[in-house]
Amino acid sequence: MTIPLYVVDAFTDRLFAGNPAAVCLLDRWPPDGWLQLLGREMNLSETAVLVRRSETAFELRWFTPAVEVDLCGHATVASAHALWENGHAPRATLTFTTRSGTLSASPLSSGEVELDFPAKPATPCDPPAGLLDALGAVAVAVGRNSFDFLVEMASEADVRGLKPDFRKLAAVACRGVIVTAPSNDPAYDFVSRFFAPASGIDEDPVTGSSHCCLSEYWGDKLGKQEMVGRQISARGGVVRVSRRGARVLLAGRAVTVSRGELATRPEG
Repeated sequence: MTIPLYVVDAFTDRLFAGNPAAVCLLDRWPPDGWLQLLGREMNLSETAVLVRRSETAFELRWFTPAVEVDLCGHATVASAHALWENGHAPRATLTFTTRSGTLSASPLSSGEVELDFPAKPATPCDPPAGLLDALGAVAVAVGRNSFDFLVEMASEADVRGLKPDFRKLAAVACRGVIVTAPSNDPAYDFVSRFFAPASGIDEDPVTGSSHCCLSEYWGDKLGKQEMVGRQISARGGVVRVSRRGARVLLAGRAVTVSRGELATRPEG
């Protein structure tokens, strides 16, 4: 039996933009060490690994080159896109059993993938020692959720101009750091960047899970339930957010970059 392996650019409608993820479909779970080596071999910000449980239900795990993570939006978009586009699942709502509970992905008539994810609001806090120095940032506000620190800056130009010291930033105890500001472009409500050197990713191109926090932060500030965020990394990408109480809907497009298969079966 062949083991399908895809690379998909998520949160973009064009090749070589957004955030690339590898998607691997297995028939059973191999040892964790093998899965982490696969993530290292793919060397993308995330490798999604799925095991089927029914026609529309899968177990899903996500691996950076260095660690397994609890929640990843762009690799979930990539997973749903790969399953639909390559005939592994009907074009209907898919459910994923994950470390963050049951998540779903639905196809929209617009061509977007819509994720149903948990909201992850940040609580205001003082910046930990070394955070702002490592970012080179002057903060308007700082918050923290269960995953990340959130740093608001005064302007989009301030966010674009950041040149973090990743060695120092990796010493801050968190999954990653979200830096955000209001958007200069009226097509978007806010902009952001995401840094996670402690997780093996200096800067993530487009981060779905950070928008589980950004949706709540900017929704409260702007008095909105529906917003559009742009992540202003070098590759760039767009995430549409809809607040639903303790949940948030994240929508974006995806494009398949490559289709292939693993040359050998996993051990174990």
